[in-house]
Amino acid sequence: MRAVITVQGEGRSHTHALRNWLSEEPRLRGRIRVGDGGDLPAGAMGLGADALIALLAPGGVAAVFAGAVVAWAQTRRGSQTITITRPDGTEITISSDHVRGLDAQQTATLARQLAADVVRVSTEPGSDVPRTP
Repeated sequence: MRAVITVQGEGRSHTHALRNWLSEEPRLRGRIRVGDGGDLPAGAMGLGADALIALLAPGGVAAVFAGAVVAWAQTRRGSQTITITRPDGTEITISSDHVRGLDAQQTATLARQLAADVVRVSTEPGSDVPRTP
């Protein structure tokens, strides 16, 4: 599954910092790249220069990705908003302001929920995309 990640916030190059952080995770190496918009469907808006593309799968890789994104947000100074866009257009957003004060249990719960939300496949009536069990 392909997800697009953007980071907005104070300062500059947060997307570059997140990419470096994610690249430190052995199970994510080779799965995170800078987006170029080259594989978008015809007529779709292009990706910004600061977008990342993550190639994820349900299970361990998605869990590692979600945990790393939450951990990165917790370490940030200032305010950053991370938006993950699924292939069906659904956007999932987390803010460094909201995750910074979470305890270990809350952080783990958020990471599990984020992992589930990121890989959840559209179940809209008439969708030709198969459902995820």
